[in-house]
Amino acid sequence: MRDTNLKIAIQKSGRLSQASIDLLRKCDIGFDNGLGKLRSVAHNFPLEILFLRDDDIPQYIEDGVADIGIVGENLLAENESNINELEKLGFGRCRLALAVPKSFEYRTIQDLAGRRIATSYPGILGRFLESNSVTSDIHTISGSVEIAPGIGLADAICDLVSSGNTLFTNGLTEVETVMESEAVLISNGNTEGRLQIILDSLLFRIRSVLAATQNKYILLNAPNEKLDAIERLLPGMKSPTVMPLATSGWSSVHSVINDDEHWNVVEKLKAAGAEGILVIAIEQMIR
Repeated sequence: MRDTNLKIAIQKSGRLSQASIDLLRKCDIGFDNGLGKLRSVAHNFPLEILFLRDDDIPQYIEDGVADIGIVGENLLAENESNINELEKLGFGRCRLALAVPKSFEYRTIQDLAGRRIATSYPGILGRFLESNSVTSDIHTISGSVEIAPGIGLADAICDLVSSGNTLFTNGLTEVETVMESEAVLISNGNTEGRLQIILDSLLFRIRSVLAATQNKYILLNAPNEKLDAIERLLPGMKSPTVMPLATSGWSSVHSVINDDEHWNVVEKLKAAGAEGILVIAIEQMIR
């Protein structure tokens, strides 16, 4: 009989590992992920967590060993697996980029024609070069791609870039973005019955957590004669909540604002007459 726990595969180590664990914990899912642990069963939600190598996750899901998993879009694109993307998760953002030594006189992608390019993503790179009508010699290597030009293995590289510090340290300059990537939740599409109910419940929690990370809760005090101007700055989810204060002529205003815009909004609120402004992180936001 099929195990009635939903099985999720996440990185056991690597750039998405801790963020994936943090996401599940923010969904109030409790589990043990002690050092070297490869499998854990949540004690308060019907979920089994498998800690796997990043490269193995798509195949485990396609084979039905796991039902869902968290990987980077770059890995999904490289494998071209028969897997469904359920949700973008907003962390692990990076880009797959082409980079050349600083001494390389790069003008256009055509300058890489006939050149040797080292990468761990030959599939994505091959399709990108083909779309630009460029034929290059792709050298597939795993790990430490950035040192390839320095040791004479390649003329250029195609690798994941976040801050660009690793490229700078190795004397490389980024010249082309091949694709943007972030962590995504993926599925083999074979969940049904009880497993689908569990998956829907997990997705509800994940989406509530993601909505919370994109917004802030704001509270402020305002003189009543300035409420109209202040309310126009605070659309919130529907409209701000306004409650009278004990002090005559003053009200307390509560709302939700987009995290990316909150400093700009706070400055405008201050200029409009708001006082005692509090901006608070939200753990979960149910729409």
